[in-house]
Amino acid sequence: MSSALREHGALARGAFAVAVLVSLAVLFAPPSDVPSGPAGVDKLVHATLFAVLAVTGRWAGVRNGVLAGLLVLYAAGSELLQGTDLVDRDASVGDLVADAAGVVAGLLLWRLLADRAGRRRS
Repeated sequence: MSSALREHGALARGAFAVAVLVSLAVLFAPPSDVPSGPAGVDKLVHATLFAVLAVTGRWAGVRNGVLAGLLVLYAAGSELLQGTDLVDRDASVGDLVADAAGVVAGLLLWRLLADRAGRRRS
């Protein structure tokens, strides 16, 4: 893998931290701050958000199984919280499925990048 992707240094950890902060803002914004959009855009946002979390988490050095488990728990927890009066948004199984699909897509993308970089070194 190229040295930029192989290193689990400050840049990688910073990118993961930024992705986590963005996810907190997106997932827990008050309903009045959530823009409306065409049908399905919400699911695309969820999948993309969790794919970015997966890719940056792997870049930061978090192992596949640990990262996948924690991200799915985070997705489930966020949906449960969204259904409470605390966040006052709608909980959705569809959003949870999109989150999980994003995790899988992000981990597969990371694997693809790792394999490609490994072939370049050979």
